[in-house]
Amino acid sequence: MGSITLTNIQKAYGAVHVLHDINLSIEEGEFVVFVGPSGCGKSTLLRVIAGLEKVTGGDLFIKGERVNDVSAADRGLAMVFQSYALYPHMTVRQNLAFGLENSGMAKAEIAERIGEAARMLEIDSYMDRRPGQLSGGQRQRVAIGRAIVRRPTAFLLDEPLSNLDAELRVSTRAEIAALHARLKSTMIYVTHDQVEAMTLANRIVVMRAGRIEQVGTPLDLYNAPANRFVAGFIGAPHMNFIEGEVLGATADGTTIRADDGSLIAVPVASTEVRVGDRVTLGIRPQHIALATGTAGIEAKVRMVEALGSETVIHAETLGQKMLAIVPGQRLLTSGDTIRLGLDAAPIHLFDAAGLRLATSGAQH
Repeated sequence: MGSITLTNIQKAYGAVHVLHDINLSIEEGEFVVFVGPSGCGKSTLLRVIAGLEKVTGGDLFIKGERVNDVSAADRGLAMVFQSYALYPHMTVRQNLAFGLENSGMAKAEIAERIGEAARMLEIDSYMDRRPGQLSGGQRQRVAIGRAIVRRPTAFLLDEPLSNLDAELRVSTRAEIAALHARLKSTMIYVTHDQVEAMTLANRIVVMRAGRIEQVGTPLDLYNAPANRFVAGFIGAPHMNFIEGEVLGATADGTTIRADDGSLIAVPVASTEVRVGDRVTLGIRPQHIALATGTAGIEAKVRMVEALGSETVIHAETLGQKMLAIVPGQRLLTSGDTIRLGLDAAPIHLFDAAGLRLATSGAQH
């Protein structure tokens, strides 16, 4: 196990800058997930840590040692790729043993490590099969097993579940979480799927355009996003946003005029807000309730997804689409008029630059 520290890391391909001044400390035994949209630089950052890409600027330390000029093979890291990268002509056992044999390890030690990994990952029954005879989930276990037998300083996993179907992704995700708990090894995991990030990570690193937007625990990012980008990226479905202009601001709340002319008074306030400022309100679908009487804001139902335990309401209000997720079963149809209650919801207030200014209400 080991700590990893990145200081002012930069990566450029000619005039194209992919990573910009990345600063990050990963503690020994942490499970850290890099998440962000395609092209944000998360896989490049992982490859920089692995030694597969050379940094353009900055310093990279593994267990306190600067490794900028240390080859990938000598960094003590093990990488699990999206494509599994198994040797098709070798059996599972041979795939697991290959790297250890090349290092000159004794046969008894190799057999012990392979046996331990096989039991841990429950792949004992297909040790003599070749990759082509395995399912996608089985191949992914073998790829992880090949990393485990090396007993690395840290595991680097680059979108390891993206080739699996939805059901298998969920079960394999649980296996990876259990594996981390058992091994207590440092793991760095790259994904574009924020649900994977929320369920696996001790800490999440949210990236955009080669920069880190925010680092924190899953609930830190969910409850207190640093900006509108993080707020919209973390959480499924994504947060609703209402844009408008401030008409009044007091210590108790803010009144805004939405872009369709509607007035909204919400119990969220910030000393940085002034009358006339452009702001955005952010409300998660799970925090919107159905209101009664004249409470809340009027909305028109466009579509309803009845999921049994909850109902997903696609509505239109304030001149824009809004999503609400309410518990239980609701007899609603397209075209119905409803009222959506925001008073008890945690409401986030963002400034014109997208930075979060304040959050109201209890966090759920």
